Amino acid sequence: MPDIASGASASASGRHPMVEISVRVNGRQVVRSVPNHYRLIDFVREELKLTGSKEGCGAGECGTCSMFLDGKLIKSCLTPVHKVQGCAVETIDDLDRDHGMTVVQQAFHKCGASQCGYCIPGMVMAATSTLRRNPHAGIDEIKEGLGGNICRCTGYQKILDAVELARDVINGATAPAALQEEPADNFMGHRTRRLDAPSKVTGAIKYAADMWMANMLHMQVLRSPHPHARILAIDTRRASALPGVECVLTSDDVPGVDNFGVFIEDQPVMARGVVRYVGEAVAAVVAETVDIARAALRLIEVQYETLPGLFDPEAAMQPGAVQLHPFAANNICKHTRIRKGDVDVAMREADLVVEEIYETAPIEHAYLEPEAGLAYVEPDGCVTVQSPSQNITHHRHMLAKILGRPINKVRMIMSTVGGGFGGKEDMIYQGMMALGAIKTRRPVRYVFTREESFAASAKRHPFKIRYTMGLKRDGRIVATKMVMVSDGGAYAMSTPGVMNKSAILGPGPYAIANVWVDAIGVYTNNTPSGAMRAFGAFQSEFATEAHLDLCAERLAMDPVALRMLNLMRDGALTHTMQPLDRVLATDCLQAAVAAAGWDAGVPHRRAHGLPARTDLDGPGTRAPCTLGAYLPSAAPSHQEEQQHEA
Repeated sequence: MPDIASGASASASGRHPMVEISVRVNGRQVVRSVPNHYRLIDFVREELKLTGSKEGCGAGECGTCSMFLDGKLIKSCLTPVHKVQGCAVETIDDLDRDHGMTVVQQAFHKCGASQCGYCIPGMVMAATSTLRRNPHAGIDEIKEGLGGNICRCTGYQKILDAVELARDVINGATAPAALQEEPADNFMGHRTRRLDAPSKVTGAIKYAADMWMANMLHMQVLRSPHPHARILAIDTRRASALPGVECVLTSDDVPGVDNFGVFIEDQPVMARGVVRYVGEAVAAVVAETVDIARAALRLIEVQYETLPGLFDPEAAMQPGAVQLHPFAANNICKHTRIRKGDVDVAMREADLVVEEIYETAPIEHAYLEPEAGLAYVEPDGCVTVQSPSQNITHHRHMLAKILGRPINKVRMIMSTVGGGFGGKEDMIYQGMMALGAIKTRRPVRYVFTREESFAASAKRHPFKIRYTMGLKRDGRIVATKMVMVSDGGAYAMSTPGVMNKSAILGPGPYAIANVWVDAIGVYTNNTPSGAMRAFGAFQSEFATEAHLDLCAERLAMDPVALRMLNLMRDGALTHTMQPLDRVLATDCLQAAVAAAGWDAGVPHRRAHGLPARTDLDGPGTRAPCTLGAYLPSAAPSHQEEQQHEA
């Protein structure tokens, strides 16, 4: 029977019993003593320092940790280290057996299949497994083989192209010369190899969580369980006394200006007096191991006085609502206004006025690389932080103020970014790492779990948009009114910029004489909202384009014709009165219509008793998706498909 008392003691101290593991890794016999709770991914990355395989989720969902165990593809984040005893493990780090790159890796390089690259080691392993099993695999079998792997950047098409190219080279259908770069006189319109691709397809490139320094310590962070509460006391004495703990940090340890932010410096490094959302950092522990740091977190005692929370931005603006920041009246973080012409008069003169409310949801970026970083103090006293920051110059200036150091004594290095999409623009953890490195005089590494990334990182701004549009019977837009309220969450982060861009681009590329736009970002006790692809334009332009479809339906007009009628032309003035000399909007729309084989007509034509569309699943257009599972016994192989076609 397991020793329950021993297990409880290990959990309390962070020191787990050790187990000796003997395993063959990439053709070499390895014997190591490691904590008995390790998984294979921990054994390979933390003990052997083979960092080609990544951990993206810790739940077997993303496939970045894929390895071969006795020749079978497995998720190493789900594999207890005990189960590899006496087995053979194969990782991306030496898949080529010191010969450069495998055919699969060369094909990924040739086809431009890697972007951020974080998923690529797992994709290469899954593709290798598929082609080892069947060198003639058809596209459906390839998709099935990659089904346990996620990519957030490429859209998968180039990955599939790469696997098909590798398949054809491996089975002899295509000469190996196809893997070489094609000469070209011009980069434009030509597939050009990325300089960093070889290091990504082989797993050699280092992301922040892959970095390691001698004498390095590990950080873990205690986060708020409350959306809004006053901190009455923080007792760190028991945590500080735990063997292996080097320091415990709170807001009291910040030597400089304890505020940061992209536009408004309203966020402390760790909560100072008040927590404003679930997941906000309250204290940080720096210890010899991650396990000890986590054990120390459980020993920190925080006394909270819960406060009323605000979770609806419209309610947060009402008189009498709790004020989350003293400088923000009615909890308004940013209000961007655009006024052009006389909207009220134009609406009265319109032949048709269409009103609707549109809502968008908060969205998690879900980059495959969780936040991570490494901080250390150089011999000359310069504090250096390496992390996948998407805004390192601004971060450097903010960090210098936080640390109370001159700018020449603070250095930010942007590590390889394993996906960002705007979500790594905010400096939500680098300050804590720098403080830990200064206080301990040792390097400090911090790696988020996927759950921690979900809880603490910014999301895409959710919007509620009240849209009113006035049109003439011929489809000409005479007035637009957009009132947009967005949940900015507990801190400003990128909210002011998102409000500006959503307002400026919201009415779309249409020539409208009368425009009224309000974009209001509001503080709430929800997770902060920040930058994400399109930076506010996505939400407002989604509403505009959806509204135009609704207007086309009400006018019994072709949606493309409605847009073509109203698009800006040469010499147009934008909604912010910017003159445009040359406008190619109509050219772009005409090209898209031609490429799509657009079948002009009113929306929902079947409801009007008209013939169905003819531009779906036609020549030059992608077939609709079909749902189902791949059954190898029932599906023809690629070779059989070729023979049938012949």
